[in-house]
Amino acid sequence: SKFVNDKWMIKNGFLNDVQEHKPWWWNIKVQKLNLSAPLILLPEVSCQKAVEILQEKGYDQAPVVAESGLILGMVTLSNTLTSVLAGNAEFSDPVTKVTYDQFSKIGLEDSLGKLSCILENDHFAIVVHEQMQFNGNGSSFMKQMVFGVVTAMDLLTFVSRNDKK
Repeated sequence: SKFVNDKWMIKNGFLNDVQEHKPWWWNIKVQKLNLSAPLILLPEVSCQKAVEILQEKGYDQAPVVAESGLILGMVTLSNTLTSVLAGNAEFSDPVTKVTYDQFSKIGLEDSLGKLSCILENDHFAIVVHEQMQFNGNGSSFMKQMVFGVVTAMDLLTFVSRNDKK
């Protein structure tokens, strides 16, 4: 039934957008949001260290990214603490034990309309940028770089500050 759900189709890139009366910001690109550089955790960071880092830096969540650049998921302060308190994880465990591996990605060139559709169901989206890299023998490959994390509050802040009514 997903193929008849327009919001699912937009979120997964099968439709551009089908909303007839789009708000003024609908087609603006995600890159126009004023996102700060993300705090990134490597998978071997312990749950305790992750909590300390998030609290010290004032973040609620951070992407967990392998040294290879592979995005493993998102760790949140609340999920980490809840998992430890429930006995499902220990502070000494690597942060990957409490990482959400279900997450949405959006590109800098995607529209705020597509982002809006994603944020109707998800608390956040990881903003990625494709970058061409070359290895020692001269062959190239595309690598996704985490550019930021965007929430509904980021979108709402952008819309309210730039409201064109």
